[in-house]
Amino acid sequence: MTVQSSEAKDAAVISRRVCPLCEGMCGINLTLEGDQVVKIQPDKNNIWSQGHVCPKGTQLGALHHDPDRLKQPMIREGDQWREASWDEAFERIEYLVAGVRKKYGIDAFAAYMGNMSGKGFSSSRYMMLLIQQAKLKRMFSSSTVDQLPKNLSSHILFGNMWKIPIPDIDHCDLFVIMGGNPAASKGSIFAHRDAMKGIRDLRKRGGKVIVIDPVKTQTAQQADQWLPIKPGADAALLLAVAHVLFAENKVKLGHLEPLLKGVDELKTLVEQYSPERVADFCGLEAAQIRQLALTIANAPKAAIYGRIGTCTQAFGTLASWLVDVIAILTANLDCVGGSMWSTQVAPHLDLTPPYPSNAPIVAPPIRVRGVNGVLGQYPASCLAEEIDTAGEGQIKALLTLASNPVLSTPGSQRLEEALPQLECMVSLDIYINETTRHAHVILPSPSLLEQPHWDVWAWPWCLTSGGHYSPATFVPLDRPEEWEVMARLGAILGGKTSAEIDVNEIDNAYFAQMCDQVGIQQDHAFALMPQNGPERILDLCIRTGPFGDRLGENPNGLTLQHFKDAPDGLLFGHAKPQGAAAISTPSGKIELVHSHFINDLPRLNRAIDEQDGTGLLLVSRRHLGSMNSWMHNIDKLVRGKERCTLQMHPLDATAAAVSDGDQVVVASESGRVTATVEITNKIRQGIVCLPHGWGHHSSEHLHVAQQHPGVNINQLSPGRMVDEASGNAVLNGIPITLEKIA
Repeated sequence: MTVQSSEAKDAAVISRRVCPLCEGMCGINLTLEGDQVVKIQPDKNNIWSQGHVCPKGTQLGALHHDPDRLKQPMIREGDQWREASWDEAFERIEYLVAGVRKKYGIDAFAAYMGNMSGKGFSSSRYMMLLIQQAKLKRMFSSSTVDQLPKNLSSHILFGNMWKIPIPDIDHCDLFVIMGGNPAASKGSIFAHRDAMKGIRDLRKRGGKVIVIDPVKTQTAQQADQWLPIKPGADAALLLAVAHVLFAENKVKLGHLEPLLKGVDELKTLVEQYSPERVADFCGLEAAQIRQLALTIANAPKAAIYGRIGTCTQAFGTLASWLVDVIAILTANLDCVGGSMWSTQVAPHLDLTPPYPSNAPIVAPPIRVRGVNGVLGQYPASCLAEEIDTAGEGQIKALLTLASNPVLSTPGSQRLEEALPQLECMVSLDIYINETTRHAHVILPSPSLLEQPHWDVWAWPWCLTSGGHYSPATFVPLDRPEEWEVMARLGAILGGKTSAEIDVNEIDNAYFAQMCDQVGIQQDHAFALMPQNGPERILDLCIRTGPFGDRLGENPNGLTLQHFKDAPDGLLFGHAKPQGAAAISTPSGKIELVHSHFINDLPRLNRAIDEQDGTGLLLVSRRHLGSMNSWMHNIDKLVRGKERCTLQMHPLDATAAAVSDGDQVVVASESGRVTATVEITNKIRQGIVCLPHGWGHHSSEHLHVAQQHPGVNINQLSPGRMVDEASGNAVLNGIPITLEKIA
């Protein structure tokens, strides 16, 4: 039974927390009566968010109390599920794993990691331990659906896949947003207390906001200019911007010049990409492209931000690379008011990344399709074929962690049909959803209110240095801690029996590795921090970070206890330029022109020269009340006007003889769905738009979500369509046809 912590036993107790759902990091106050959350309000005293919150943050109580949320391990027998003890669940996993290892060997195992695994207090810090213990050779994750091109371009440019520049909107004069919509995402790989207020403040002080997107999003509606680009043309647009900067003598390298390698090669490279050449491909006028370049060049300080729309397209890696190239050519990288890197109080990603930060750019090709792995990841769109294609190395055992790839990956129909072929599937999740319903065993994660919180996945993208620690609101007494579950599960997947597993010993070895990484004597660290678990890792990160006490070497430095004593949080000012210390490439320079980028340009050239301007193209969108493929089982977040509609331009609707509210069949090479038409002039002509994360038609265990199933856009996303340089899925720019249903 889940019980409350001692401070929450009386009626009308206030529990203060930080919402862990996104980069907004909003402080909230939970009013508790007994073991019930009766109200959630924004915390105006939180030193970071200052009273800002979005609809999702107010529903953490509903998520915790959701009757469909799993609280005990579940074992599937045929089509039936039953609750089990933790020991029985692990015994079942051990039996299934041993069978697969004996029949097929270790190469038959794989894992799929979801982005919510980065939000859990233990899962974010122990994912790498699980992977190390399991010795998995094939890793799939949501990163190859939404962000790997940015990891890849940062790795090549700066030497670290997590060295992703962040826009400094509080100090810039121009903010250029490409493929991002902070009005819905609140900032993605970009943490700000209130991004839309930041945009309004920027305009009030005389600055300008330009949004480049096929859809006139809520963010674009509040901008000074909307450039309705064609899907997949961002790289061509940015090459033309670079062309203008060189041609008009507007390149100013400033403080970056001694850090750069390849400026002359870049100048030669972009000569062929004039605005006139790429204009039709981009769907913009050459004069608009030239004016964009001059606007960026002439702004005193410009922040250029490319997010998910620049990653989930055919040329995602090139676009991600060129966003930073334009910042570099205008001296707007690593400076206040441009794009900067954070100075983290607790730099977790240096110690516990979700996959190795030193992974090779290119890994050996995957078995069926023959595409290369990139930075330790294989394309999510390859998972289905690796399961359903017979032969040596066929995946027979799969681990999923905080993910729902049946809804969130391309070619999802094939994946749904492939999962029942697995001989061992284990999931860590809070629901029986469209993916986990195929598992043999589900191990429930604690609810977000049953665990402490310190953001691993927001402070790295924040230009304010700070932190806040949230204790658990409820303390479950009838389950092992999640880090123990992950350590034990990883060891079993790696071939150990339960009798051989000592989770404390495993954890101590893991912690010892981290001590070595940061140059701390192990014995000293263990003496000061003997308690196993994620709080010890957090304390080490704080103590060895730039503001830390170095375990006593700096007596005035920070420890975790400082944040436990400061429930409002602590802030330490704005990030500072880092100069050469930020660059860890083999040359020690920013690699402006790298073969991995150059080798992909012929593919872009062919697309520019052979473009087909006919037919409709599908793009995706998100909503403030959704969290990718979940949060749809919370009634207050899904009630009201239908959200899962096919948006289309009035002229396209006229050409297709459809009206607002009509039902249409939308078809691509990979599938067909039925959707409701929503006619709007807030979209480029020739483009239609569906939200992602929906399609809960097989959600018999999610009683609210199945009443609002929506349409699964990934049934229309062909698995073969990837950004070839990274393997990232193409979710924007999918050719489709539509037909009205009488």
